[in-house]
Amino acid sequence: MGGWRNGRGRSGGSIGGGGMFKISYNIMPRDKEFEKILQEAEDPKNIGQGSWACPENPTPSEKTKYELCEKILGYQEDNNLSDEIMTRKLHLTQTELEDILFCRISKFTLDYLINATSKLFLPDEIKLVVESKKDNLNVRTV
Repeated sequence: MGGWRNGRGRSGGSIGGGGMFKISYNIMPRDKEFEKILQEAEDPKNIGQGSWACPENPTPSEKTKYELCEKILGYQEDNNLSDEIMTRKLHLTQTELEDILFCRISKFTLDYLINATSKLFLPDEIKLVVESKKDNLNVRTV
């Protein structure tokens, strides 16, 4: 695909004596797999199905739930485990696992996520740290 264009540069001066030159467009055609993924992502029924961000100004519970979800995802990635293995380890359905891996924290209680996390880590590896900073109460998981 290409087109012919008058040979003037940005300054308005002529290029190569004011003649014509060919502009080539090197546009890569979209492959069928990309088109399929794009259509699926743009499908209205799939809105909200990806990863959720931690809410703006999260409560300590929301922040902790989000961090637990990230720990579970990190465990899966660090150990190169498939979803099938993770569902067996955690005793979850595929849908429940996806909700955790995509940080859909509103679908779970903090207690539920602590119990799920405890199936992956030794009990002494899960700690709740409460520390005071400038009159703010901060909670984080380690």
